[in-house]
Amino acid sequence: MIAAPSVDPGVPRVAYAIGRTVGSAVTRNRLRRRLRSAVREVGAGLDSATAYLIGASKGASDLTYREIVALVSTLAGDVGAAA
Repeated sequence: MIAAPSVDPGVPRVAYAIGRTVGSAVTRNRLRRRLRSAVREVGAGLDSATAYLIGASKGASDLTYREIVALVSTLAGDVGAAA
């Protein structure tokens, strides 16, 4: 996860970078949907004046939803602490 100051503060902006090495289009879209849901669940931990980029690598599609939520939560905390 990478964070940068948002151009339009008010709502945290989140983008997803999921390359072809993760799998087929179906696999990448499924992972993107799961990441979006995890971000909604963890939303309170995201700064409203920040834009986020979440990247995923090959093994990400094998994670359970709970593992994804835990990772997003941890990453959001780490990025917030570093800012």
